[in-house]
Amino acid sequence: MRRIVIALAAVAICLAAPSKIARAQLKVLESTFDQRITRANIDDPFDVLGSTRAVYIDGYGIVLSNEVNLVIGPAITPFRPKLTPEEIEKLRHRKLTRLPQMRQLMRDMMITCATQLRAMPPEEQVVLGTTLFFFSWEDRRDLPEQIVMKAQRKALLDVEAGKSKADAVIQEQAF
Repeated sequence: MRRIVIALAAVAICLAAPSKIARAQLKVLESTFDQRITRANIDDPFDVLGSTRAVYIDGYGIVLSNEVNLVIGPAITPFRPKLTPEEIEKLRHRKLTRLPQMRQLMRDMMITCATQLRAMPPEEQVVLGTTLFFFSWEDRRDLPEQIVMKAQRKALLDVEAGKSKADAVIQEQAF
């Protein structure tokens, strides 16, 4: 009986233990990434459609996600009910040229997460997922709908210290 009580007490303590990462820290990272995206190019800004959301999962790491339109482009209105094929192709081309900048912003943010979350164990993961917005009439050829990057915190700290390259440690999937 005594062993059962001790085991139940241990489980209760584990469940009641506070997270290693405070919600306030996650809010700072959310805001930081949104600001970096909107300020990346003042003359031709990205459009943050869904504010970044961060979740810390104890034993796994941090996951951030957001939704972005790579280009604030022409809109369909009652006065302009349809775009020409040339305008649609121009928009696709603009988005293709903006994609590398978005990927770089994501890589930089992953390193920021790794350096800012000092209480996060080095073996845990930093994951960042960006969903790209498209209108139904857009030509999405060669453009992913989502980019997901993942790396171990320790590997990202090595990138920050100059011991390794970001491309070597960050796994990227584009869907």
